[in-house]
Amino acid sequence: MKQFAELFAQLDGSTSTLHKLQVLRAYFDKAPAEDAAWAVYFLSGGKPKRTVPTRTLREVALQVSGLPDWLFEESYQAVGDLAETIAHVLPAAPNAVNHSQGLAWWMQHRILPLRALPDDERIEAVKICWSELTAAERFLFVKLVGGGFRVGVSKLLVTRALAQLSGLDAKVVATRMMGFADASNQPGAEQFLALVEPETASADDMHTGRTGQPLPFFLAHPLQEEPEILGDVDDWLVEWKFDGIRGQVVKDNGQVWVWSRGEELVSEQFPELQEAFAHWPDGSILDGEILVWQGEAPAGFNALQGRLNRKVVSKKLMADAPVIFLAYDLLRLSGQNRVQSPQYERRQQLEAFHAAYSEQSQANGMPRFLLSELVNADSWSSLKVLREESRVRGVEGFMLKHRNSHYGVGRTKADGLWWKWKIDPMTADCVLVYAQRGHGRRASLYTDYTFAVWDTPPTNAAQAQEVAQAIAKGEKVEDTVARGLPRLVPFAKAYSGLTDEEFKEVDRVIRKHTVDKFGPVRTVVPVLVFELGFEAISRSTRHKSGVAVRFPRMLRIRHDKPLHEADHLAVLEALLPPENAV
Repeated sequence: MKQFAELFAQLDGSTSTLHKLQVLRAYFDKAPAEDAAWAVYFLSGGKPKRTVPTRTLREVALQVSGLPDWLFEESYQAVGDLAETIAHVLPAAPNAVNHSQGLAWWMQHRILPLRALPDDERIEAVKICWSELTAAERFLFVKLVGGGFRVGVSKLLVTRALAQLSGLDAKVVATRMMGFADASNQPGAEQFLALVEPETASADDMHTGRTGQPLPFFLAHPLQEEPEILGDVDDWLVEWKFDGIRGQVVKDNGQVWVWSRGEELVSEQFPELQEAFAHWPDGSILDGEILVWQGEAPAGFNALQGRLNRKVVSKKLMADAPVIFLAYDLLRLSGQNRVQSPQYERRQQLEAFHAAYSEQSQANGMPRFLLSELVNADSWSSLKVLREESRVRGVEGFMLKHRNSHYGVGRTKADGLWWKWKIDPMTADCVLVYAQRGHGRRASLYTDYTFAVWDTPPTNAAQAQEVAQAIAKGEKVEDTVARGLPRLVPFAKAYSGLTDEEFKEVDRVIRKHTVDKFGPVRTVVPVLVFELGFEAISRSTRHKSGVAVRFPRMLRIRHDKPLHEADHLAVLEALLPPENAV
């Protein structure tokens, strides 16, 4: 545990990619294989199920520290991170210097067993653990048991460190790491040694050897300029960009695995896909999109969300939100990789695969295996016209894939190019009404915001100011509504899109205009208007506003827009797709 805590501190305290790469390699070079396996798991995004609820960690910290609840809360608000707060307030542990067990021992013998303990035994077990750890190790312990482990290291950097250590090509290491961070995986020494063992397979076949594993996903670059910079339109394969879950279907040893782009095994969430693809030949891997499909078109992402993270999928849910796999690439066939074949050849092979197996790929009388449509156009101008139909079609724009590109690893240009040519986001001018502190390096700033629109537009600037003054005085919403004033209805949260300087500017305004607090949330007098961008909007019964937006982010602060000119609910409802409109 000590070694991993030191590694975490070095990574968290550095902004230099080169330095992070050096300390990663040094750690993997010296750490026992079983500890290194768990380190790879966490650093590449692995998140085991929370073993201790946050409320329990807080309760134990209060008991051990002897602090009153109000003082712990004030400390937490000042620090902005629960693990760091606990590490600071606990008294020094007399037994901390005596333990020598590594990360794997702590995971197997102390952390994972906590989940199965009754509450009273779990509390005592946490106390024992804290009595054996230094402040830095306690900080890491809370992060691991509470499910909040995050550090400024990308999976790509971990891959590069292991590639340097082993002398392997980074693509080989990336392929071997696929599925390593899945929650169902429990890392061990053999797994780590398999990551760095000398390569014996051919360069064309970089499979991990683990049954059912996917290949690294090839990611597209966002196209920010006009498409004419890409040259001749005939050099590109053009497909519609769908808003679903990117996934790979793997058929091996008579079994079907479905993986998300986040390397989570999601097969059990989509049992109809497992059933429909059971007849596919072993050694097949297809890349595509999982979508809820209704009639001849995809439903919105909101319909798909109801299928996610389900331990049991009922027949009713499968009937109400039927899913399909829209394939757009063939990565492996009969056990042989096709990733080094040019895009147009893989497309031809995919079409042949679809022709051979689509008719049999049904479940509950519904086709589950569809082929992504190629969009033919004689010019970029023609594609621009078609692109304007995106929202009507329920898509996000186009995917552009160079006909000679290979299927690379991650977001790279070394193997050719994929571009995502998305339509401009929907926008709304809205008002900041609540704020929370950020995390990590932003823990001292208010960076997580809740935005609202008017339920009905104010008649003038004076009426909007009257609402703001009522909020500043702590007047209840029902009282202001009774006086005939409009109200601000929260509809979205966002924490990205501003520069560091802009966040500092907004933080100063929040501190000056905070009028109430509910735990970590601050109520802010409405004085700032923002332009918010989002990819999609749908009807929602879970939100007071009646709508939910997808991927909201701040586009700019609207210093030029007065409070009464912020948008109202009717503006948002007008953006709803036809099937969601009232």
